[in-house]
Amino acid sequence: MISLEEKILGENGDTVALPYEETKELASHSDPRVRQILASRADVRPELLYFLAEDPASEVRRCAALNSSTPLQADLKLATDNDEDVRAAVAEKVAHIAPSLAGDEHERTRQTVYEALMILTNDQITRIRQILSESLKDVVNAPHGVVRRLAGDEETVVAAPVLEFSPVLTDEDLLEIIEAGPAAGGLGAISRRSEVSESIADAVAGSKDVEAVADLLSNASAQIREETLDRLIDRAPSVELWHAPLAERPHLAPRAATRLARFLADNLLEVLQQRTDLDTKTLDSVKAVVRRRIDKEAISAESTRPVGTQPPAPPDFMKLTLPINMVRGLLDAGKLDGSVILKALHSHDYAFVLAALAALGEFPPSIVQRVFAKKSAKGIVAVAWKAGLTAENAVTFQQVLARIGPAKQLCATEDGRFPLSEKQMTKQLEKYGNNH
Repeated sequence: MISLEEKILGENGDTVALPYEETKELASHSDPRVRQILASRADVRPELLYFLAEDPASEVRRCAALNSSTPLQADLKLATDNDEDVRAAVAEKVAHIAPSLAGDEHERTRQTVYEALMILTNDQITRIRQILSESLKDVVNAPHGVVRRLAGDEETVVAAPVLEFSPVLTDEDLLEIIEAGPAAGGLGAISRRSEVSESIADAVAGSKDVEAVADLLSNASAQIREETLDRLIDRAPSVELWHAPLAERPHLAPRAATRLARFLADNLLEVLQQRTDLDTKTLDSVKAVVRRRIDKEAISAESTRPVGTQPPAPPDFMKLTLPINMVRGLLDAGKLDGSVILKALHSHDYAFVLAALAALGEFPPSIVQRVFAKKSAKGIVAVAWKAGLTAENAVTFQQVLARIGPAKQLCATEDGRFPLSEKQMTKQLEKYGNNH
């Protein structure tokens, strides 16, 4: 014998038309499962769905809330339901309905939807408001009042989606939110918007939110005034988080590039020197600053020596015990780069420098030892190149570690490149690798 549930659903789960009187009786059936199935059907008359929206069983009301055929007046009632899952279902449905209501003929319907949305934006459960924000974040014609309310929410998961993506929010809205103090992470969300005007960039840059400013600098589409960028560069030396996005910032003014060269780490200096938007004069200025920094570091290292003492003589490079395991650990942790090697060099930790060059270059330490033991300028250039360091670094290794005189040093080219071709440098490494 066919069950009542099968009758409502149909033999294969396909709904079959039911007479109105029979549907009316089923709406009051004692089994909640029967009423639940009925509340899910799109062909049930609106007045019966309204009736089911007031059902004592929350699972029945939830099905009515999800049903697109349920009248909006019932949705308005369900928006204040005492069951969180019911309100969540209403939030998801009306948020998707709202964008499709355009034109004067929908004015009354739109007003009802708007009223339901505004009720839900005040819901005490964060999840409900979050559903609205995620559903409306990129909707062009979403209700402005609703989106503005969500953008000012004190919970990050609610405010952030619309702050970052909503095209409905105006600059005036965003400035008001910034002035009032957005939810934690809200300023960063604003900084990541696809379009950030100069006035918004000024407001973010003037804040104390270091992470948000980093997001702003990383946003290539953000319009940042030159004066604003100058003020950020003033603050940047002590804020390492800003260094990489500053070095990669599009349309960098010559003065800004030169100022950055005074404090960026070696790997970022290389990024700065490889930019294609800087003219020759600016690149020359950047390189001059880099050379002065190298000289200053060397002088600083000398000045810390006790008066009357001499710098340690170059060691017998072939007899040094290299801390291979230590540098490999640093390399695996992402903490081994040119700046670390230069600090070790000026601290006269020559064994660490050789081990680090070998680890970065991925070749046997004995090759590096032989190169420096022979005081080979060409070999040192090749080692620095293979280690992924700069031509300027290679000059420093020749000067400080190998003690090669100026006349025999191989310096970087005018545009900061290595003085040997890749083929020549590869041959140098092969030469010392075969020299057992």
